[in-house]
Amino acid sequence: MGSGSSVDVKYKYSLQKSENAFKAAVLIQQWYRRHVARLEMRRRCTWRIFQSIEYSCEQDQIKLHNFFSYLMDQFTPSSSKERDFISRMFISGESYKEAELEKYCDYESIEVPDSYTGPHLSFPLLPDHATALLEAFQQKQQLHARYVLNLLHETRKHLKQLPNISHVSTCYSEEVTVCGDLHGQLDDLFLIFYKNGLPSPSKSYVFNGDFVDRGKQSLEILVILFTFLLIYPKEVHLNRGNHEDHMVNLRYGFTKEVMQKYKVHGKKILRMFQNVFCWLPLATLIDQKVLIIHGGISDTTDLEMLEKIQRDKFISVLRMKKRRESSRKPEIRAINGESESGTDAAGNEAAPRLSLQPQSVQAPSTANRLEFSRWLRQTVQEQIDTCRRLVDISESEPEELTYSSMVSLKDVDEPCWTCQEEWKQVLDILWSDPMPQEGCRENKVRGGGCYFGPDVTEKFLDKYSLQFLIRSHECKQEGYEFCHNRKVLTIFSASNYYEIGSNRGAYVKLGPDLIPHFVQYQANKTAHMLTMTQRISRVEESAFRALREKLFAHTSALISAFRSYDGDNTGKITLSNWATAVESVLRLGLPWRMLRPQLVHSTEDGMLEYKSWLEDLAMEQRSQEHIQSSLLEVIYRNRSNLETIFRIIDRDHSGLISFEEFQQTWKLFSSHMNIELTDDGINDLVRSIDFNKDGNIDFNEFLEAFRLVKQCPS
Repeated sequence: MGSGSSVDVKYKYSLQKSENAFKAAVLIQQWYRRHVARLEMRRRCTWRIFQSIEYSCEQDQIKLHNFFSYLMDQFTPSSSKERDFISRMFISGESYKEAELEKYCDYESIEVPDSYTGPHLSFPLLPDHATALLEAFQQKQQLHARYVLNLLHETRKHLKQLPNISHVSTCYSEEVTVCGDLHGQLDDLFLIFYKNGLPSPSKSYVFNGDFVDRGKQSLEILVILFTFLLIYPKEVHLNRGNHEDHMVNLRYGFTKEVMQKYKVHGKKILRMFQNVFCWLPLATLIDQKVLIIHGGISDTTDLEMLEKIQRDKFISVLRMKKRRESSRKPEIRAINGESESGTDAAGNEAAPRLSLQPQSVQAPSTANRLEFSRWLRQTVQEQIDTCRRLVDISESEPEELTYSSMVSLKDVDEPCWTCQEEWKQVLDILWSDPMPQEGCRENKVRGGGCYFGPDVTEKFLDKYSLQFLIRSHECKQEGYEFCHNRKVLTIFSASNYYEIGSNRGAYVKLGPDLIPHFVQYQANKTAHMLTMTQRISRVEESAFRALREKLFAHTSALISAFRSYDGDNTGKITLSNWATAVESVLRLGLPWRMLRPQLVHSTEDGMLEYKSWLEDLAMEQRSQEHIQSSLLEVIYRNRSNLETIFRIIDRDHSGLISFEEFQQTWKLFSSHMNIELTDDGINDLVRSIDFNKDGNIDFNEFLEAFRLVKQCPS
């Protein structure tokens, strides 16, 4: 009896112990699931912040270009000198005739000194040359300018022989490897070659555009890819991306990178890159079944038209958008050799020009600097803002319009229709993104291209008997992502794109069965050492820092928006109104109520003292730069646009604007805005901006002048 009782007690104790262990396991599992769910929520919010800010910057770039195009259409050249300046700056772009380009970029006249220790190239190229380049770039060596220009010259000759759509077959190689955006991240390219092998007769590659910008080694990536292209022309294929565009390069870093690395011959190298970019093929077709394009498609994408387009005329896709010829000023038509009268070639009366000019204004003397600054702020900024609103057509378009109907060109003549249609075809495949909803509509988030739905994809695949599309253009956290019932595959090869640990890179391999096999990677060693929590925390901190900078840059607009909810002028608003006001100003489409705890730390009875909150933002930014808060706000908001404008004016990419370049540009603005500023007045203005009196204006002086213009009246 005693023995049986003892066994029974032990059994109950064991059972209770097991039950407690089971309950503990359930609690741990529940806690872990909540923890993972919170991490996932933080990860998704962080991702949305990064993407919203990135796309907002791309939208600003397109609006800035449209603004300059608008000014060009309204400008009245008063002399042949001004006509040459405007033609060179905005109309003829960077295009060169064959003989002129050969003469301009004469690499044979450049000598390689005996002291040069970097790699040497001789043509035709051999695999050993590619190996030497890889080793040199790993050791941070630089290729001599002569060899860069020679390589670009040979690459251009090869690309000119290629069709707009390259055709690849898996019959001639075991598999085809497709890589997405690299964006100047050379370590990712090295890792791809390490994991997958170098290009060879049995190892074909397709690189799907966006080789440049953002990263610091765009030039090295292009040199490597062009070298392999010339060594293995049947195995290496390059598609053009939306960043293979010199107008985009002005903003996102490639132009600056080339000029910093090649101070003597950088201008020639840039000009050659611009010309090579426009000769890159637009798409690649594998086994007639898989289409590879950089961005996407629209409901009007036509492969037959894409195959026939003269692609080299699209030096910049952002520059090809044209308005109705009848709305352009006669003087601008004269630049193009058109009739200067108010009639067209057939004698028909041209449509009247839309009058947008303010009344003529007499400029004050530049001797009084504060008075002149106030006057500039009242005239220039108001008129520029007006132009921006007029140019930003998308804001006035109803949401229900489809993308194709928005760009309808029924009211233009046939030659312009053809040019616009070709431009639209190229713009769509370089800038578009897929969306889960049906239909096709304007891509207002990026400012270019369209959003296309699964129905558009299905119709397109059926029309051309394709299995699926491969595209890039969007950063994905795992390096790749399927959508549209696995009919659209996005591949992105730049790991740690936003921040260390933010995303993996990936490439995809296709064999004869065309079944995709993915390889993911992290090129940064630090990312491998971080736990998931550490990685998300690090990326989250970077995202919120960028978002706080964005908020600070719009301080003035935020104050106005907050005051509209503060009728009694208490200095406080509800958190719900705070979220609504912030979205109305920034228009980033973010879940502000969810993000609020990271952005707003002190509240009282559910109310926010918005002035003190904005002061805290200003203190955070002033700790980095000792500049007056109102001026710093303007600089944060406009620095990218200012630098782009500076580089557009700086035609020789010297980092300096000559007095003549600035004078001609100022005439462009003042002519449109009817500001009566004499040549002597412009000369006084230029001299006042040249703070160090060296006869040129560098970017810091340009920025300082902008601060003076934007300074609030005391």
